[in-house]
Amino acid sequence: MTAGLAVGVVLLLAGCSSGMASPASTGGTAAQGTQKAEIAISNFMFIPAKLTVSPGATVTVVNRDNVDHTVTGSSGGFDTMHIPANGSATFTAPMRAGSYPYICSIHQYMSGTLVVT
Repeated sequence: MTAGLAVGVVLLLAGCSSGMASPASTGGTAAQGTQKAEIAISNFMFIPAKLTVSPGATVTVVNRDNVDHTVTGSSGGFDTMHIPANGSATFTAPMRAGSYPYICSIHQYMSGTLVVT
């Protein structure tokens, strides 16, 4: 009975370690699902000017300037509305792959591109 218990413990531990190895091998997929996407606004510029995200990703916009800004899709699809000075907002990236130019609707010379892949 002791030998059977020892074999059971060994099999249990082997099963646990193989289950733990599995998430590590798919870490890339998990990282994409929990992708942290951020656009900073500083000195009247979007940083980065081009951001690549997964479809439906949540994008956080942090306004580091002392005036309001927006991130507004040039063809629609997303709009943070006014983000106050030193404030933040989020939006959901489009579900369709493509390149989505955006502007600040208040300061229309500010522009960037959201790439969904």
